[in-house]
Amino acid sequence: MSAVMTRGLLFVHSAPSALCPHVEWAIGSVVDKRTDLDWTAQPAAPGMFRAELSWMGAPGTGAQLASALRGWAHLRYEVTEEPSPGVDGARWSHTPELGIFHGMTDVHGNIVVSEDRIRYAYEAGAGDPAVVYHELSLALGEAWDEELEPFRHAAEGAPVRWLHQVG
Repeated sequence: MSAVMTRGLLFVHSAPSALCPHVEWAIGSVVDKRTDLDWTAQPAAPGMFRAELSWMGAPGTGAQLASALRGWAHLRYEVTEEPSPGVDGARWSHTPELGIFHGMTDVHGNIVVSEDRIRYAYEAGAGDPAVVYHELSLALGEAWDEELEPFRHAAEGAPVRWLHQVG
């Protein structure tokens, strides 16, 4: 019987040069394989570097990657994991200012907001549409998208590498 596998992407949107080897080490510790990324200058943040990595591994690898990179100052990144049999897709976004955001995704990569989260937004709003809007904005990760958008556009045309998890 074959193991269920999924795939995803890791976008390191900005990292200082001194942090780049540590990012590679953290990724390697998750995928159990040495990782050498192709770092390029990040035009949206002079003096910073960016890299992309396509990965394949067991469901949950995306969460492990996001956790391995979490909390480092000056590091902006996103991890995506595609849905697999019995497992929803997911996206993790991190910025130094906002911390980490996690959202479940559908097959097209859209953030899916659960019924319970929507109910919470209604209840927290208690009739105030501005509060409901704020809560739904948080549930969708809009603040993270706004902060990361300039870094995403600066990456257009960048090379992508594939990495397969060992074991």
